[in-house]
Amino acid sequence: MADEIELKTAPADFRFPTTNQTRHCFTRYIEFHRCLAAKGEESNECARFAKFYRSLCPGEWIEKWNEQRENGTFPGPL
Repeated sequence: MADEIELKTAPADFRFPTTNQTRHCFTRYIEFHRCLAAKGEESNECARFAKFYRSLCPGEWIEKWNEQRENGTFPGPL
């Protein structure tokens, strides 16, 4: 028998009570990058934020936001 894969997503967040998770995705992405800036790239403390935004955000958005951060044009507060 193959190993079981456990799928998880970000926990419910009272700040985002509706079914549209766009803002939740964006906020978790920002929280991850703020954590990296505060704790450093080597920190394991930011892993949960990465897991959250990766489970909520479409890959195309993440790629676009990463490009925008690299170019200095990201619209959010990092």
